[in-house]
Amino acid sequence: MASNQSTTPPPTLQRGKACLRCRKRKMRCDGSKPACQQCTRAKQPEGCHYDDGKGKTRTQLLRENIERLEQRIRELEDSEHTSQSITLHDPHHHRRSESSSSSLTGSPASTGFISHSPFPPSVNSSPQSSWIQGIPSPSPTPFKDIYHEEPHFTIELAQTLVDIFSSHRHQCLLGLHMGRLRESFTRPVMEQHHPVLTNAIFLWACYISRPGPLSTHESHYLSRTLDALTDALQYHNRLLDVIQASCLLSVYFLSNGRTLEGSYHANAAASLAIQCGLHGAMTNRSSLETTASISPFKLDPPKDAIEQGEHILTFWQVFVLDRCWSVVLHKPVIIPDGSDGYPSIIMPWPQDMEEYVTGHIDDLHSFHSVRSFFERQVANLRGGFSPVALRVKASALFERAHHLASTWDQPLATPSVFTDDFQTLEHMIARFIPTLIPVHQLDATVPDQKHTYIAIHTLAHAAMIHLYFPFGAEDPVSYEKCLRAARFCVSIIKHIADSDYEFLDPIIGPCWTCVVDTLIRELNMIESSWPLVSSSDVRSEIATMLYAMNNLSARFPLMGYSVAKVQKRLSGL
Repeated sequence: MASNQSTTPPPTLQRGKACLRCRKRKMRCDGSKPACQQCTRAKQPEGCHYDDGKGKTRTQLLRENIERLEQRIRELEDSEHTSQSITLHDPHHHRRSESSSSSLTGSPASTGFISHSPFPPSVNSSPQSSWIQGIPSPSPTPFKDIYHEEPHFTIELAQTLVDIFSSHRHQCLLGLHMGRLRESFTRPVMEQHHPVLTNAIFLWACYISRPGPLSTHESHYLSRTLDALTDALQYHNRLLDVIQASCLLSVYFLSNGRTLEGSYHANAAASLAIQCGLHGAMTNRSSLETTASISPFKLDPPKDAIEQGEHILTFWQVFVLDRCWSVVLHKPVIIPDGSDGYPSIIMPWPQDMEEYVTGHIDDLHSFHSVRSFFERQVANLRGGFSPVALRVKASALFERAHHLASTWDQPLATPSVFTDDFQTLEHMIARFIPTLIPVHQLDATVPDQKHTYIAIHTLAHAAMIHLYFPFGAEDPVSYEKCLRAARFCVSIIKHIADSDYEFLDPIIGPCWTCVVDTLIRELNMIESSWPLVSSSDVRSEIATMLYAMNNLSARFPLMGYSVAKVQKRLSGL
C-alpha cells in the first residue's frame, strides 16, 4: 500500500547561500547552521562556513588575521612584551668584519629584529632602491653548513609568517601542504625543509605585507634566501626545496620588475626540474619514479600521497612559470614536450591539495599530458578540470599562441602547416573558454577559486589576442577577434573588487598590457579613419584598464612601468 506521506524535496537555496565547502565541491547544500548535512556527513562540521553577506567576508577575516599576526610579530620584536628579546643573528658572523653591521635608520637592524646584520648597507636599504637606480644586486657570499645551524627564528615566528603567506600561495602556485609545513618547525633541524625554501616563504610573507611594518624585513629574508641557495645545492635530497624556492624567487623578482634576476631563477628551476626527471613522473607505480633513472640527481620517492601530490604540483608550478613568463620575457621555453628528441611530459594533471590529503590521486594513467591536450585527446584522459589544472592548460595555450604567431613569417614556415596549426589552436582556445566558470558567476565562488579563475579567463583571452594581433592590421576578421578578446578582459575587471587585487596572479599584469595595446590600436583607427565616430567608448575601456593596472601596480611594481608607458602613448594621441 502506498504511503500517504508525500516526499517533498528540500527547498533550493538561493545562489551564494550554500556553505563554502559545498560551493567549492559543487555539492547540494541544505544551508543548515552551524553545519549543513553534507559537512556533517563528511565528519567535517568544523569546516562548514558561510559567506552570505551577513557577516564579515573571508577577505575581511584574512585581512584582520594578517593585522593580528603582524601585531604579534611586533610584540615578539619588542623586549617589553617578551621575557627575552628575539634577535636574528648570522651564525657565521665571527667570519665577517664588524663593519658589516648596519646602522641605517629604519633598517631591520635598527628595529631590534636583527642584531649584527650579515648584509652590507646596500642590501639593508629599501628593496626598491636598486631597481630604481639600476644597480645589480650584490652577489651572495656563500655560507657553509647553513642547513646544520640552529634556526634563527622561533617556532611561533616561523608559523606566523607561514600563516601570512598561506592565503597568497596561489599567486606563486606553491604546492605544499601548509599544515605539514607549520608542523615541520617543531622537528629537529635536519627533518625540516632546507632554509632556502623557508626563507623564500618568509620573504613572500614580508613582500605581501607592504607597506606594513613586516615589509621592513624583506631585504633581510631576500639575502638569507640567496645565501641559502648556494648551500642547498650541496644536498641532492633537497632538490625539491631548491626548485620550489627558485620559483618563489623568480616570481618575486619578476613581479618587482627585476626581470633579469627573475628570468635567471625561472630558468634554474626549469632546468633542475628536467635534470632530476620531475617532468617524467609516472604515478601509476608504487612510488614516484622518473625517467632520469641514470641521473645522479634523481629525487627520493615520496613517502605518501601528500608528498606525491607535492611532487606533481611542484612540476606544474615550474611549468606554468616557464610557459607564462617566457612570453613576457621573449625567450624560449626551457621545459620541452616531446619535440627535438626530448622526452615528453608524463605527468597527471594537478589536483587540489585536498584531493591528495584524502589519497585520491589520478594515477591510473601515465600519459603525455600537454601533448595529448594539444592533440585533442583530452576526452581519453581522466582529470584535468581542477582550477590548478585549468590554470596549467591556460598557460600552455598562452605560450603556444604567442609562439605560433611569432613564427608565421619565418622562411622555414610552411604556409599549409602553419594554417592548420593556427586553426587548430584557435579552435582549442574557443573550446577551452566555455569549460570555465562564467565570469558573472565568480562572485559566488570562494575567494581562492575566484582569483584563480580570473587568471585563467585572462590568460585564455590574452592567448587569443596574441594569436590574432600580428594579422589585425591586414585582416578585418583577425582584427575583430582580437578586439573582442580584449573587450572580454575589460568585462572581467568589472567583477574584481578593490580587495581582490592583492590576491591576483602577477601574470595578469602583462596580459592587461596586451589588452591595452589592442584598445589603443582601435582608438587610433577610429580617430584616424572615422573622425566623425565617437571614441568615447574605447577611451572608457582604456580608462578601466588603467584603473585596474594602477591598482595592481600597488602590489606589483612591474605594472608601474607598463602604466607609465601607456600613459605616455596616450598623451601623444
